[in-house]
Amino acid sequence: MGHGVVLAGLCAALLIIATLAMGCGAMPIRAEDVLGALLRWIGAHPAQGDDAIVLSLRLPRVLMAALAGAGLACSGAVMQGMFRNPLVEPGLIGVSAGSALGAISVIVLGGAASVGWLGSFGVTAAAFAGGLLTTALVYMLGRRRADIATLLLAGVAINAIAMAGIGVLTYMASERQLRDLSLWTLGSLGGTDWRRLLAAAPWIVLSLAWLPLHARALNALLLGEREAGLLGYRTRPLQRRLIALTALATGAAVASCGVIGFVGLLVPHAIRLAWGPDHRLLLPASALGGAILLIGADTVARTMVAPAELPIGILTALLGGPFFLWLLLRARDGGVRA
Repeated sequence: MGHGVVLAGLCAALLIIATLAMGCGAMPIRAEDVLGALLRWIGAHPAQGDDAIVLSLRLPRVLMAALAGAGLACSGAVMQGMFRNPLVEPGLIGVSAGSALGAISVIVLGGAASVGWLGSFGVTAAAFAGGLLTTALVYMLGRRRADIATLLLAGVAINAIAMAGIGVLTYMASERQLRDLSLWTLGSLGGTDWRRLLAAAPWIVLSLAWLPLHARALNALLLGEREAGLLGYRTRPLQRRLIALTALATGAAVASCGVIGFVGLLVPHAIRLAWGPDHRLLLPASALGGAILLIGADTVARTMVAPAELPIGILTALLGGPFFLWLLLRARDGGVRA
């Protein structure tokens, strides 16, 4: 199956699930009414009926889910290619926890959660810094000993350190801040509005636009750093760019939605099993698949126990945990190349 056909099919699936998601909720809205609201908004026509529900509440939430899912899944695909290890993803190796620690530090110590645009960008910047630091640390450990056990144990240690820091900050937080911190500990898209979306979107879009340009280089890295160098790629600057871009996408996603695990593991691996390891297809397909997965998971999270809302991190863990165990069993039997 050609790359164009695969990507066209995923784009169609994304549009369908996004339309259905905007129609689901405490007040169900038909798909044709959702499309009508979007067309009136695009054409700057007067709003009608339930347009405010679609445009003010559900559209920014669906867009945030799409961007966060795409950023996490694409980052996972890049990390797996860079480390040449299919069990690597931002949550498992501590990148998401590092980003969460950075974001929570700004919220508790700086009170930035309530200062509008400046606070939103400050939280995103701190999450990026935390994700960048942990990504660089894991990369250095991976270069010293590139095997599954080392990376997973490093991830356990980094997660433990980050969670200890989060625990200290949670102890220091006020009651109002504690309510905000629940977003980062369990993952949630609740309360997403246009301000939060616009604070995170530029960084995720930048990463998603830039990462696929390195697809051929990632294909070369699969052969090894020495072989990639012989093919004409400057591996050190390339790896530094990839680390920065994945940290940027992960940090922005975590700053906006909290720690949502296993998206970066589940989606790229499923795409790789279905259509192969070529990063020219794997990266854009992972971005689309991640968007589809997170929109679907968020729709289930806000409708399963309505009027309450289930943290989305719980759902992705329920999906990704068994999948990760299956991958470990395959690795043990020699089915996964470390």
